[in-house]
Order: sequence, then C-alpha cells, then structure tokens
Amino acid sequence: MDLICCETDTLRRAYEDPNLIDDDRVLQNLLSTEERYQPSANYFTCVQDDLKPHMRVMVAQWMLEVCGELSCEEEVFPLSMNYLDRFLCVYPIKRNQLQLLGSACMFLSSKMMQTIPLAAEKLVMYTDHSITLESLLAMELHLLCVLKWDLMAITPNDFIELILRRLPIDSLRINIIKKHAHTFIAMCYTDCKFMTYTPSTIAVGCIGAAMQGLTNTPMVNFNLLQRLHEITHIELDYLRACQDQIEQKVAYNLSNLNIQEVDIASKNHTVKEHPTTPTGTVVDFTDFCTVIV
Repeated sequence: MDLICCETDTLRRAYEDPNLIDDDRVLQNLLSTEERYQPSANYFTCVQDDLKPHMRVMVAQWMLEVCGELSCEEEVFPLSMNYLDRFLCVYPIKRNQLQLLGSACMFLSSKMMQTIPLAAEKLVMYTDHSITLESLLAMELHLLCVLKWDLMAITPNDFIELILRRLPIDSLRINIIKKHAHTFIAMCYTDCKFMTYTPSTIAVGCIGAAMQGLTNTPMVNFNLLQRLHEITHIELDYLRACQDQIEQKVAYNLSNLNIQEVDIASKNHTVKEHPTTPTGTVVDFTDFCTVIV
C-alpha cells in the first residue's frame, strides 16, 4: 500500500474570524488592556545609565532589517520592540548587551507570532557572531523572567483590522491602506518619540496617514479623524498630533531616500567619466521604513 505525504512548505495561517473582528467587545477589551503593556518612555534617565536614545534607534533599525531579511511576520518586529522597551524599563544593562537583548526579543517574538520561529543560529550569524548561542538562550530565559512570562502584549497591529472593518472603505483599497499602515507602524517603533503613544493611537495615526497619502484631501482627512475618534474614543487632538508626527517622519525618510539616490547616481556618473580610477562596491540603498504613498 502506497503512503501519501501531505506535508508542504506552505506556512499555515489562521483565517480571520468575522465573529471576533465585528464584535465591539473585542475592540473595547483591547483598548482597556493596552496600557498594561505600555512601557515608560523615560527609562533612559530613570533606569539606564549606559544607554542613550540613539542606541535604541540603532538596534531597532538593525532588528527591522533582520526581520525583513528573514521574512518575518509583520507582528514580530513591533512585539519584539515591546519586549525590549518593557525589559529596559525595569532592568539596567550595558550598551554592549543591547544587541544581545534585541536578538532575544526577536527570538521570543517569533515563537509567539510565527508557525516557524527564527533559528537561534541565524540570529547569532546576523550579529556577526558578536554573541554566542549560549548567551542568546540565557538572555531569552532572563527576558522571560523579567517580563514575568507575560508575552501576549498588545501592539498597534492588533487594531488595524478591527478599525478598518469599521470604516467605509472598499475592498480594493483596504489592502493598500493596511500594507502602508503596517509599514508606518514599523517606522514608528524605530523612533523614540512614539514611545509616549499607546498602540491604539499609533494604529489610528498610521491608518490616517496612509489614507491621507492616498486621498490628500483635507476635508476627507478631517472626517476620517472624526470617525476614528468615534471608534476608539481617543481625544481628537491626540490623534491629530500623532498622525502629524507620522506624516513628518514619512516625509523625512522620503527626503533622505531621494538624497541617497542622487548620491548613488552621481557616484556612478563619476565612475563612468574616470574609468581608470579604482571603483568601490556600489551599495543598493533600500529604505525599509518608507513607502511612497
């Protein structure tokens, strides 16, 4: 008798349950619980003596690059940054331990959000072997103890589908808005100034910025913010301030991307004019935090 193997390499995903998405109680429970997982934004002055805000930016950008290279689920990076900030709020570390902590956060987050978690050996490789496998596993256990095994934190990604289903958006545009919103969320988690906003506020701001980029109509934007306020009950001025900061961050990243493209073009042009000079390696700059809306 022949045996049939049904195993495939396709990742298994859970279907979206409309009974949960359309239930207002789910959204209200998230809104009432999110502050429990909100890290303090002043841990650089109150807890950490050897860390500075720019160090968090650097490790966050590295973590985002690793998540992109390893094709992680969209929820892995925001959740790993939540772990990192919550850990740093209560436990002081040295600057040379920050990348090790970031690796442990990604390792643990991938176990929570992916059917196939990241391999510990790959994370060690992406640190250029500046950490060891043993130290990564030890930090993972230490991270679990500091977080008290409370790992299902609420992130802005949890609100995206719930909010979009309550907006009058056609199915053709909703996927584009969702994709842009997830990109903006990742961008927010690389910037320390967004640590003061709750996950729901960041989610609303990212949705508003994504739709504003597609419509660019002030009246539509005002009506959208009003509707988002009715859905989440977050103060209107607070939502507008968050969205404005997100749009400024997107514009800043886009301007930097254009400057980099001009620099690369000028370097290539110089090489063509002087073929006898030594040529270096041309780097393909890809800004992982920007999407042209």
